[in-house]
Amino acid sequence: MGSIFSPLTTIFLLLLLVLWGGEARDPFACDPKNTATKNLPFCKASLATGARVKDLIGRLTLQEKVNLLVNNAAAVPRLGIKGYEWWSEALHGVSNVGPGTKFGGQFPAATSFPQVITTAASFNASLWEAIGRVASDEARAMYNGGTAGLTYWSPNVNIFRDPRWGRGQETPGEDPILAGKYAASYVRGLQGTDGNRLKVAASCKHFTAYDLDNWNGVDRFHFNAQVSKQDIEDTFNVPFRMCVKEGKVASVMCSYNQVNGVPTCADPILLKRTVRGQWGLNGYIVSDCDSVGVFYNSQHYTSTPEEAAADAIKAGLDLDCGPFLGQHTQNAVKKGLISEADVNGALLNTLTVQMRLGMYDGEPSSHPYNNLGPRDVCTQSHQELALEAARQGIVLLKNKGPSLPLSTRRGRTVAVIGPNSNVTFTMIGNYAGIACGYTSPLQGIGTYTKTIYEHGCANVACTDDKQFGRAINAAQQADATVLVMGLDQSIEAETVDRASLLLPGHQQDLVSKVAAASKGPTILVIMSGGPVDITFAKNDPRIQGILWAGYPGQAGGAAIADILFGTSNPGGKLPMTWYPQGYIKNLPMTNMAMRASRSKGYPGRTYRFYNGPVVYPFGYGLSYTHFVHTLTSAPKLVSIPVDGHRHGNSSNIANKAIKVTHARCGKLSINLHVDVKNVGSKDGIHTLLVFSAPPAGNGHWAPHKQLVAFEKVHIPAKAQQRVRVKIHVCKLLSVVDRSGTRRIPMGLHSLHIGDVKHSVSLQAETLGIIKS
Repeated sequence: MGSIFSPLTTIFLLLLLVLWGGEARDPFACDPKNTATKNLPFCKASLATGARVKDLIGRLTLQEKVNLLVNNAAAVPRLGIKGYEWWSEALHGVSNVGPGTKFGGQFPAATSFPQVITTAASFNASLWEAIGRVASDEARAMYNGGTAGLTYWSPNVNIFRDPRWGRGQETPGEDPILAGKYAASYVRGLQGTDGNRLKVAASCKHFTAYDLDNWNGVDRFHFNAQVSKQDIEDTFNVPFRMCVKEGKVASVMCSYNQVNGVPTCADPILLKRTVRGQWGLNGYIVSDCDSVGVFYNSQHYTSTPEEAAADAIKAGLDLDCGPFLGQHTQNAVKKGLISEADVNGALLNTLTVQMRLGMYDGEPSSHPYNNLGPRDVCTQSHQELALEAARQGIVLLKNKGPSLPLSTRRGRTVAVIGPNSNVTFTMIGNYAGIACGYTSPLQGIGTYTKTIYEHGCANVACTDDKQFGRAINAAQQADATVLVMGLDQSIEAETVDRASLLLPGHQQDLVSKVAAASKGPTILVIMSGGPVDITFAKNDPRIQGILWAGYPGQAGGAAIADILFGTSNPGGKLPMTWYPQGYIKNLPMTNMAMRASRSKGYPGRTYRFYNGPVVYPFGYGLSYTHFVHTLTSAPKLVSIPVDGHRHGNSSNIANKAIKVTHARCGKLSINLHVDVKNVGSKDGIHTLLVFSAPPAGNGHWAPHKQLVAFEKVHIPAKAQQRVRVKIHVCKLLSVVDRSGTRRIPMGLHSLHIGDVKHSVSLQAETLGIIKS
């Protein structure tokens, strides 16, 4: 029988197959070719999602339901539903860490963006959302090609509380507002903004007070985080609340640790009351992998596995990453520990998300993202965004002279030295996939000038000085020297917390000796997730420049070179405090208190509560130009409408700190107009940070200062731009008292914008009395 297509049509179809690498995947469920299921109510996209989910749950047996409570959810062949792997990761690009995503065939790689701590240093919310859009484009394309899922357990929005934490690199840093803004922005990029429909489903993790992996014999599987109500409310939970309320995330992941004696995945106050009740999560709650098994087997929280399964589900857990709920839930129902209705409640949340993803819509072409394929992965524009993200995340810490940018005159030679100077995989950090391609620092510098390359150390551990001589010789010959030092995943990683803040092994010795011998300027580039005590380099006049590159992603070497040679002007700011080594002396990682205590000799955590010496402070970063701020418009007095106060509770007003719940917050905001002038000779991207210091006399309530706003603005040389800043009074100028109650302090709040300070007085305007 001859072809039913014309030759031209056949060629076109073959071309499509080549582009795709094969046919698009068959529908996950509701295949229009399946006459037994295509007309069932749960397959009708025209019906309300709730009605479809209710119909589907009503058709499942208890065993089938239990088989859907785990990450590798089983197929239900009689209803035409395939098995599904929920676990995929997209921390900074599509990753193959989870079993739901595999590279190969037409999808050999995906764009690998800088590690989150580096991207956070850009303080650029629109960049974070753009990265999320690219990651979800590539994720959808891979799903359409049958090599990935649609549920991505990213981002990690825990607070980088202790500089030793091996997973701090995955987070947006130490500030809760920064982390929350990152969460909401990245999630919007991943999930899309098409109403109830999801492009992919993100998950903010690890809820909550999770920031210890393995320190001094204490690991995350056994750790009981003792956390005050004050610290939970004003630090640890803030990014998660913003992720749910502002980012509209489709999932939250609970953590391994206990909080105040209760495993987070078995705590109804955290899951059911807070995440779903107070914050209004429209989605599912998933455990960190094997968390339910961990709180039974390792923490011995319950006497039987059935009790553990029941406690998790009753607390609000919907999905178990791991086999535990699949193994023990049915018996928990039989023993009367939970009801089948409790299981239905969990499935309601997971199946609703799958419906929102279009997984039950049948014909793939009916979904707007199903046209994405191999041609939409590792595109030139995606890779250019990875490069731009790295440029924006690099922080200039020192520039004596100035010695940077380096000269690009012909005939010059740069010595490129150090264990991280020609790395590739190190640049993408952890929870990464397979990158589209790499540009190492050596390769990047080599595009600008001739290079002499020496390792100096065999690896970042730098256990001996055997290669020092060759490195010193190279520095003596070259016109400039760039040392690329720092850390990698052998030093800081999941399950690996650091014991020291210093450069590992003999790295410091190598840097100092090379700098002493160098014929020209010596520039130190640090690759790391966490902060490093490089006081020696900061104070060494022979080290003229210092850059922190974090883990800068697949194009990291090109971005470093662009900054070194002035093609790009650095504008990154540190998203975490760089402490001296002495900070961690006698400071257990297990002490979760944020606030300092003089009587206990406790220094406090993060720039908000620590007031001791630092190597570099939070928000620090230099530029090749200079920006001047002028505040052109700002209120001096703001009235806070208060609904009244109860008799017997008038101390709210008398103590000059109004409960947020008593104030008419609405859109009550302070609007600032700031003129930023670039008075230098180079175009630059300026990071405008706005901090607030509350009125004096708030004791243990308030941080020293807190970030309340940030903006990113490009300003050409000698030009000026007006930046408008809006500060929501109740959200951003409030503090949390010892009982965990959020209050707005009355009196003078001091706003800090660079060198400019402005005081604004908040005064209560009582609207009435509420009688008890």
